[in-house]
Amino acid sequence: MDEPLYVGVDWSPAGWVAVAFGRREFEGAAVYEEVGDLWYDYEEQAHRICIDVPIGLVEQGEPTREADRLARKVLGSRRSAVFTPPVREATRKRRYPAAKRTMERKAGTGLSKQAFALSQGIAAVDELLQEVPESREVFVESHPELCFRAFAGEPLDYAKETAGGYAERMRALAEFDHDAPPTVQSVAEAVAGYEVLVDDVLDAIALGYTARPASAELRSLPPEPPTDATGLPMRLCYRADEPLA
Repeated sequence: MDEPLYVGVDWSPAGWVAVAFGRREFEGAAVYEEVGDLWYDYEEQAHRICIDVPIGLVEQGEPTREADRLARKVLGSRRSAVFTPPVREATRKRRYPAAKRTMERKAGTGLSKQAFALSQGIAAVDELLQEVPESREVFVESHPELCFRAFAGEPLDYAKETAGGYAERMRALAEFDHDAPPTVQSVAEAVAGYEVLVDDVLDAIALGYTARPASAELRSLPPEPPTDATGLPMRLCYRADEPLA
């Protein structure tokens, strides 16, 4: 039987950046245009896929999930990296004005263009989870900034696009796994043919480390998450020795 894989997935402008680990070492990286293709490649081996896309969506009413509220609390100055996802119906809209009207009708609030820009990816993952029941046991939601926060043991100071942010995140990865620097190099080489930024590489690796078993426990915000109308847990996972909140 093939060794189980633990995969971190970051949605970037170039596509879905996937970084796969075995129990002990880096196994490979790839970029996918469609999340369905990613699932097709990993469904037989993946034990856990940790993805930077909201899982568990609000149908109507207050759109801010408890997971997002708690994540902002522990991220400190990096709290703005966590956005409020659109309600489920709004993620299916292909034009911003229509999605914005849906948010106003269903949630009584507006919709940021940043959140709308991610709607296509959110809807793609949600549709996969609705249509392929076995995928629900594999996909878990996380956020790279939460992963880095857990690895570093304290809130980060700099945005990931800055030199200071790169240094902070590399340091956090190396403290979590001494093999992180060569892993970053290997992933960068594997995705060199795509327009993948270095911060997307670091994000996908952080998600992969969170998915892979380690001495630090896999935890979630909130610890006992509620579920959405379709039964999906509304949580953000991270790996740490002690709870963040």
